[in-house]
Amino acid sequence: MRKVVWILTALLAAGCSRAPKDGVFQAPRTIVTCDPELDDNNSMVRFLLHATDYQIDGLVYTSSRFHWLGDGKGTTQFVPGAEYDNMGLGPQTSWRFNPDERFIDDIIDAYAACYANLKVHDSRYPSPEYLRSVTKWGNCVFEGDYSYDTEGSELIKANILDDKPGPLFIQAWGGSSSIAAALRSIEDQYKGTDEWDTILTKVNEKVILCLSGDQDNAYNSYIAVNWPDIWVWNTNAQLGRYTGNPSLTDPAWTARYMTLGPIGARVRLWGDGKQMVPGDKTDFIGPSAGKTREEMTAEGYYVWTNIQPQGTLYGDGDSGCFYMLIDNGLRAWQDPTWGGWSGRWDITRGAPQSGHPAYMGNNLAQLSGRPDRSRNAAAGNGPAPTGASPGLAAMMRAGGAEDHTFPNLTPERNLSEAARMKWSVTPNFADANHYPIVTGPFALSAKPGETVKIKASAQDPDGDALALKWWYFPVGTYVLTNDSALAVDSPDTAETTFTVPADAKPGETIHFVLQAQDDGDPVLTKYLRTVITVK
Repeated sequence: MRKVVWILTALLAAGCSRAPKDGVFQAPRTIVTCDPELDDNNSMVRFLLHATDYQIDGLVYTSSRFHWLGDGKGTTQFVPGAEYDNMGLGPQTSWRFNPDERFIDDIIDAYAACYANLKVHDSRYPSPEYLRSVTKWGNCVFEGDYSYDTEGSELIKANILDDKPGPLFIQAWGGSSSIAAALRSIEDQYKGTDEWDTILTKVNEKVILCLSGDQDNAYNSYIAVNWPDIWVWNTNAQLGRYTGNPSLTDPAWTARYMTLGPIGARVRLWGDGKQMVPGDKTDFIGPSAGKTREEMTAEGYYVWTNIQPQGTLYGDGDSGCFYMLIDNGLRAWQDPTWGGWSGRWDITRGAPQSGHPAYMGNNLAQLSGRPDRSRNAAAGNGPAPTGASPGLAAMMRAGGAEDHTFPNLTPERNLSEAARMKWSVTPNFADANHYPIVTGPFALSAKPGETVKIKASAQDPDGDALALKWWYFPVGTYVLTNDSALAVDSPDTAETTFTVPADAKPGETIHFVLQAQDDGDPVLTKYLRTVITVK
């Protein structure tokens, strides 16, 4: 049976522990593979701005159905239903891939120019030299071709086979061919040997694929067939489109927060005059300044969405692959059913080969003590979503009704990127905003009817005022039997108490989140998730 998603507790039982020491953050390991798409570029900017939050083991150029380099020998490829086929074109020798492509390297160069400033604000930033050392070219020649080894696939293979503890999150923002090549090489080397069963178990327990769909059929044609027990998280490009939060992308906000300094210069905007491949008629974002959709179409561009005002931030649709890994206090990477900045996955529905993730529907209990973001609007530092704002899970869904049981966390994650962009151009710690520091228990246990004390604390390193709020996160295994909501006794203080419902069963879990939000510019938020297990 294929482990499509997503329960990591089974892995804990198998001996591959994801659980950190209580109250101590553990940085997860990750490798990113990506193709030269505009939103991959913007996702890479965000990813490196948050490079403090994970151990980066590789950055790998790869191909997809939208971008492949060709072999330089005139060999053609034709895949029915590919982008060029849909445009009425025949076999191609390459597709939308600049032979001199270096967008990852360009962003690292910008990062290097800002590295001294970034280190002032968080000493955990990795050096540019280290990032360059783990940047490799993967399987870029043809769409979905995993038949040959590359520096990128060999890097992935080496990390899969090493003996470092913990899971390895391998992200595919484009196609999965470089990942498939690594796995194929492992299979070629070990299958049929005495070591195969041990290697197979190791890979299945260690590797978690974070896929932005199957963009080259390498997952469906090889990985799902030959490695059916590898864990998969599947995300959706809509996650990075900021649906329902236009004030986080408009030209004024973008100019104020997102285009600062060398790193900000790498962010792609509507109407910025740039193209990943000069003359690419599918890349109309950059050349769109002052033009209508009809005018762009008349110029021969393949226009698939409405033109936005010049200077509007273009989305970073693959960032959902790593939002769960960010050190925001929600610890969603330990178990994606817990919910976090990438939403929450249902453990019983969906399959990655569909191209869309599975999401928790409207069967959750009503959210209690939903966070108030009025400070964002009052300070002009971001929107204050109302009850009419779509929940994050609903935003990511490929269609369907809004899910108001899951909070809209889009503002927090985008204000976080804005703050780090400011760090990149700010040499003095006192001249920028920083996250609140929230500490407290990750896990507690109590009997039904017992009142448990939750001892947390929150401080702000900049001396900003903090607004505290405990809210019930309806993702545990305890299910409410009525329409009422759970709540702690003092939701606006760091230390509080909670009485376990009398009908709770041993082993069931109840999640509460302490949110600490400052009044800086931009507003920053940190969380503490405390999971209460009924005993």
